[in-house]
Amino acid sequence: MTSRVSIISIWVCFILLLVLGIVMVASTGPCVAGQEKLAWYSTFLGKQCIFALLGLSAAMFLSYVDYHLWRRFVKLAWIICTILLICCYLPVIGMRINGEARWINLGLLTFQPSELAKITLMLTLANWYTTYREMAGTFWKGFVIPGAFLFGLPLLLILGEKDMGTAAALAMSGFCVMFVSGTRWWLLLLAMLLAAIVLYVMMTGSANRMLRIEAWQDPRAFSQGAGRQQWIAILAFARGGFTGVGLGNGIEKYGNLPYAHTDFIYAEIGEEWGFIGSAGVLILFTILTISGFALAVQTHDTFGRIFALGLSCTIFWPAMLNMMVVTAMLPNTGLPLPFISSGGTNLVFTIASIGLLTSIQRYTPTIPQNYWPTRRLKEIQNP
Repeated sequence: MTSRVSIISIWVCFILLLVLGIVMVASTGPCVAGQEKLAWYSTFLGKQCIFALLGLSAAMFLSYVDYHLWRRFVKLAWIICTILLICCYLPVIGMRINGEARWINLGLLTFQPSELAKITLMLTLANWYTTYREMAGTFWKGFVIPGAFLFGLPLLLILGEKDMGTAAALAMSGFCVMFVSGTRWWLLLLAMLLAAIVLYVMMTGSANRMLRIEAWQDPRAFSQGAGRQQWIAILAFARGGFTGVGLGNGIEKYGNLPYAHTDFIYAEIGEEWGFIGSAGVLILFTILTISGFALAVQTHDTFGRIFALGLSCTIFWPAMLNMMVVTAMLPNTGLPLPFISSGGTNLVFTIASIGLLTSIQRYTPTIPQNYWPTRRLKEIQNP
């Protein structure tokens, strides 16, 4: 797969997912109480269209800017991102919704700094491992500084916001980048074990989190409480069957399934589009991710290669975790489905990632298709 084919595949999958998201928000949004009294542009559908246009504008702009330019602003971007994450804890501008403090109030709109952190941290890691490429296998410059400080500090701030879903998805993205960049596998394994201990302590230390675990183990028994969302989602998939009940004909969204337009919109896809629709979404995300990895492999530039891999991971892992939560394969984490769930910050920055991937394809010489066989032949001839 050439880089041009990869980026075309990324855009095709992304556009299909974005259109499906707008259609599903149009189907589920009006079922939320109070929407009928709002002006069109203030409804979930209106906001989704506006934020989609903002994201597309950002993607088009970023696609025509040489991504190497952003290396000049890595330190500034990291500092701003960290400050914004700290602002989530401040009583004046920090906002707490459903027990999670991951938003800040900027007056005209609310902003989720963790979405900016996804791009910023991938940019930071790509810049670091490009600068210290020969030291990626060392303890300090290959693991401690990039992992515990540059990546770990913002990650702890996100985890402290009780946004465990975003923290988990971002952690897996960071581990993928560090592993591919050359960090010793046993150091990453040690970090994963430490992270597992921290998560265990956080879960056992919170009655609400333990209740979520118990509800996940038996959603039916907790169908009127903590397991309601996942139980109703299971019923929605069962009702949809193979072909679905038809667009707009879902019934679980009418007050039965909380957040049917955001975190659990995948369940409504399963109900209205059936197994064909839900499997199609999974296939589109898989193709998009594979295309992103293929673009990274074809990029003849260390910074672009690592950055493309990181951006692809920040789309793939949240999507997989969301679908696993909705299908009761994981406890409820509150993650949106990229490109599809109703939302603002997540939609804009995820679409912006597509623009950055396009810039990587456009402004980097690619590895010729016969590069690897030719190099291998030379190694055999000249051992």
